[in-house]
Amino acid sequence: MKAVMIEKPGKVYLTDAPIPEPGPGFVRIKVKAAAVCATDLEVLSGGIPANYPLIPGHEWSGIVDKAGSEEDQHWVGKHVIGSNDVVCLKCDACRSGNWRYCKEFEEIGFRRNGAYAEYAIMPAYGLYEIQDSLAWEQAALCEPLGVALGTFEKVNAKFAETCLIIGAGSIGLCMLAVAKAMGMRRIVVAASSEGRLQIAKEMGAYATIATKNCDLEAEMKKLHPQGTDVIIECTGIEICNQQALRIAKKGGRVALAGYGRGKNMNIRIDDVHINNLHVIGAGNNWNMHKKAAMLMEEGIVDLSPLVTNTMPIENFAQALDMAAKRPQGFVKAIFRL
Repeated sequence: MKAVMIEKPGKVYLTDAPIPEPGPGFVRIKVKAAAVCATDLEVLSGGIPANYPLIPGHEWSGIVDKAGSEEDQHWVGKHVIGSNDVVCLKCDACRSGNWRYCKEFEEIGFRRNGAYAEYAIMPAYGLYEIQDSLAWEQAALCEPLGVALGTFEKVNAKFAETCLIIGAGSIGLCMLAVAKAMGMRRIVVAASSEGRLQIAKEMGAYATIATKNCDLEAEMKKLHPQGTDVIIECTGIEICNQQALRIAKKGGRVALAGYGRGKNMNIRIDDVHINNLHVIGAGNNWNMHKKAAMLMEEGIVDLSPLVTNTMPIENFAQALDMAAKRPQGFVKAIFRL
């Protein structure tokens, strides 16, 4: 089968790999769509620990081609998305639904081969059958949409609260889609440049701010004079984290949803202490893929604006280059197999 292989950090190529066989509790997926994520670039650079050589890819959709256990045979032929979490299902964390706290946790696309291939192995217990009306490309985005759903759940967002989203990449735009679906108001999306803010406007943002052209804190005082109820920081950049803490209203909530790439960062503790802020870590958003798919199937969330480039897997180098350079209007490159 055709597959994109990262042999070691910095070395990636298209290869002809053996078609994998599913073991007990797993199924083989005939991949129909696989999206490029910024964390895939981190795997390529060595910025995220991975088991090399590795086939990356954790945003996917496809058809169940083969089951490794008799009890999972009913999945064969079904159109699915699914969890990337490989866990024991027996420990206290797993039984409570907190799969990513499992001591045996491994993630597809990082510790195990992923979906940049014609076939991939996935855990049967994490599958969700999708409706034929949901396009393969949008179905592949259930994973980043699930990140947004988990973040808003953690931050306890409520109807009619104000919201600022810092970052207009795929995660930031998924946050916008969820905030709109939840009935939040005066939703502002900020990014360093206008590159993706037009898409945020098309998706219904109340206002957008290009921070290279103006002062974010000054603009937010105009848009949310009383401060902002909920701030979702999606960039993982130090100054953005600092600004989020200063913009939040007294007693407000700040979700840190951006990957910091292992860097140490400075914050002013008094911004949290004096203003009684609730600062929430918003990584590891598990078990949200089913909700994500249902929201798209029912038309409550539309992520079609994020699908800016589709291409065959042979064009993987172009896709990775676009994801790294983020040209004007680019959000997601998706392999269509």
